[in-house]
Amino acid sequence: MSHTPEIADLLAASLDAREIDAAAKRISDVVEVTPLQLSPRLSAITGARVYLKREDLQVVRSFKLRGAYNLIVQLDQEERAAGVVCASAGNHAQGVAFACAAMGIRGRIYVPANTPRQKRDRIRAHGGEFVELIAIGETYDAAAAAAVADVERTGATLVPPFDDARTAAGQGTIAAEIIEQLGEEPGTVIVPVGGGGLIAGIATYLHERSPQTAIVGVEPSGAASMTAALVAGGPVTLPVIDPFVDGTAVRRIGDLPFAVMSALGAGVVSHGSLPLVAQPRSGAGEGTFAMIHADEGAVCTALLELYQNEGIIAEPSGALSVAALELVNVAPGSTVVCLISGGNNDVSRYGEILERSLVHLGLKHYFLVDFPQEPGALRRFLDEVLGPDDDITLFEYVKRNNRETGEALVGLQLGEAAGLAPLLARMADSRMHVEQLEPGSPAYRYLT
Repeated sequence: MSHTPEIADLLAASLDAREIDAAAKRISDVVEVTPLQLSPRLSAITGARVYLKREDLQVVRSFKLRGAYNLIVQLDQEERAAGVVCASAGNHAQGVAFACAAMGIRGRIYVPANTPRQKRDRIRAHGGEFVELIAIGETYDAAAAAAVADVERTGATLVPPFDDARTAAGQGTIAAEIIEQLGEEPGTVIVPVGGGGLIAGIATYLHERSPQTAIVGVEPSGAASMTAALVAGGPVTLPVIDPFVDGTAVRRIGDLPFAVMSALGAGVVSHGSLPLVAQPRSGAGEGTFAMIHADEGAVCTALLELYQNEGIIAEPSGALSVAALELVNVAPGSTVVCLISGGNNDVSRYGEILERSLVHLGLKHYFLVDFPQEPGALRRFLDEVLGPDDDITLFEYVKRNNRETGEALVGLQLGEAAGLAPLLARMADSRMHVEQLEPGSPAYRYLT
């Protein structure tokens, strides 16, 4: 449900630190105060003191319970009797389901058909008999349209995942916890951005209660709807998005979050590193409130490193803030907080996560190779073209009617990224015709 700019501005004006403090009291009996953990590894890499705010340890494994419960607990008896409806990529749905079961309210939840099974199972587990789960469409936006149609048809109460001041206030309670747990104002807070409710709440609170803090919002490159809105001067609908980082894959940013970001002077940094000098914001503090976007492969690498080093099971959107660290120049010795927004990841996705990470690191490459159809052609490829630390991960070979040549699709994993140039040189010196498949090309998309 979209708002006019005027209504969005009025709603944003109702979102302030006092309301976020009130939300913290409303939800205190249900929501966990999640740990703020120092990461020695990330601190050593950046030279800053990097803390991880562990919303993956929330009772529903994401921050979304905060906003959902804060909204639903404020409904009057008539609204509760009519039931609630929401659309979600999965995490907001779990928060709504938990709230429905806790308060005995009936709910219908719409999710995209590609929502990971793990999230769908958890929605049913949290909601039990009080919740009906409906999978529809390929994106969050399709599910959202179905939810709005349901509300218009049945009179149920819509529980927006981000475009509502009550939802954003609930999410903003994370900022209050961070300040209390640190005992000081953080230098930089990095926040994943999907629909925008999380950063709207956190930025609002920090702007009032921690004005020296620099705020960085980070989106996946394939679904940068807030970035597009800031460039265009208002929310726009992206024609195509990459749904991989499913928790933040939203075609259109919320009107209210956009109004908040605009009022606080958010700027866009598209490429390169972002030097941050924390300064008080007067409503348009240039350089202290910025949006960046991280490549999906970088997100996968961050996710795997969190698992291998810290033992943290994050979902792709939960690793966005850590992936953004390599794009942000933070002052040595400063305090940086990365929000781990969720940990609802389906184990069946790890194959694709590993693949995307290897491609991002320059270790995985694909080629079309024309082999001469003669004895020893494949052996020469193995002995003369491949490096000593290179492995074949995919080989599909088809002989044509012309038996002089045979084309094969070959996937290679290199021992190090620097090995690509020598590999290409050896391929050029061979008798084989080799075509490298570039990420993003039409042929490459069939592989991933």
